[in-house]
Amino acid sequence: MNKFFWGNSVSSMQTEGGWNEDGKSKSVYDIRPATEKVSDWHFANDNYHHFDVDLDLMQDLGMNMYRFSVSWSRVIKNGDGEINEAGLKFYDRLVNDCLKRGIEPMICLYHFDIPLHLAEKYNGFLSKKTCAAFIRYGKVLVDHFSDRVKYWITFNEQNLYSQPDAFKIAGVMKKDDSIKDLYQITHNVMYCHASIANYIHEKTDCKIGGMLAYSEVYPASPNPDDVLLTHRYEEFINNNLLDVFSYGQYSTEVMHYIKSHHINVNMTNVELDQLRKCRSDFLAFSYYQSRTLDSTKIPVDAVPNYYLTYGDKPNPYLQESEWHWSIDPQGLRDVLNKIYLRYHIPVFPIENGIGLREYWDGKNEIQDDERIKYMRAHILAAQEAMHEDGVEVLGYLGWGLIDILSSSGDMEKRYGVVYVNRTNHNLKDMKRVPKKSYYWLKQVIHSNGKEL
Repeated sequence: MNKFFWGNSVSSMQTEGGWNEDGKSKSVYDIRPATEKVSDWHFANDNYHHFDVDLDLMQDLGMNMYRFSVSWSRVIKNGDGEINEAGLKFYDRLVNDCLKRGIEPMICLYHFDIPLHLAEKYNGFLSKKTCAAFIRYGKVLVDHFSDRVKYWITFNEQNLYSQPDAFKIAGVMKKDDSIKDLYQITHNVMYCHASIANYIHEKTDCKIGGMLAYSEVYPASPNPDDVLLTHRYEEFINNNLLDVFSYGQYSTEVMHYIKSHHINVNMTNVELDQLRKCRSDFLAFSYYQSRTLDSTKIPVDAVPNYYLTYGDKPNPYLQESEWHWSIDPQGLRDVLNKIYLRYHIPVFPIENGIGLREYWDGKNEIQDDERIKYMRAHILAAQEAMHEDGVEVLGYLGWGLIDILSSSGDMEKRYGVVYVNRTNHNLKDMKRVPKKSYYWLKQVIHSNGKEL
């Protein structure tokens, strides 16, 4: 039996700091200012200078995998310029120090932090020139790290490039929010993914998978329209990409929609050939919550990609966090089943967690029982999928288990089992302080999930 991976997931801009050091060029995050409610991105939790402290904590917890993203602008000047050797050396140290501690590194090539130059000059992933720059960058990293890093993903939560936030995370500075441009971004990003996946399979013994942000979506009622539109949403947002990850072609339904609605997406034969060759060794996803879809709120002519924008409805049967994210461990089990039963490829939940508002008084342990309850329920759901349903699950990676900035830059929304002593506007001493959940999770991992 293969070993089960227990670990931690983070992104570069939410973790590293060191935003202007050792030849790093700017990313779009480096110019985002602090506001009353969020931090800037210049320091994060200073992992650039102190990652050894965090790796020691991971080792003590018993973790055997660390999934992190590489900052494109740290290793390639402006994203398409010279290789920055100092940037590569930082990740060399990080990878080597993981391996010394028995921690398997997983590299994510892109987590929304596009080099500023590519956003300003080429309009991000709306441009084929950005695609060429990304593929070059990806191959540089594969060539450099594939002797030590055996697990890879290209784009964090790739189905977000099929949803309304696509323009922002793709680095599109000049946009018209057209459906044509949305589908062009979706395709360009998939072409980039396929190119790197194929390169990895041709040149290395490494494993690579596609990754989605998988929010379970239920029909809001037994109304057949709710059921039908929920199915369509699933096909356009999730299955369309999973089909390419698994056997190299877009969904028949989605391609018919593009053709029948005369959406002019530039897909070259070379790009489609890369897609046809694409395969995955595992299918990865983040899972935090579920929603319901109310068809009565959705305009008749709405594009399926935007259904949840109109029809999102809280589930009256579920509790929500302070940030209105529902808590639904059963949804995780269902997602694991849906993916595995359709594709029969190992599945890997590589982000899961709950954001809570927490304060440390400088002395007493933080009692985060709500986090323990959340994680216990979701780990149990994954175990049920494995042992009762027969799903092949590779592991369970929590999100940001040493406190990092939230995706919006808010340090007050904390996901960690380790508290980092800083606020949005006061860096303090950034001391790492284990919470109650730390000792619970240590017990879980050291027992390989038996002691929950």
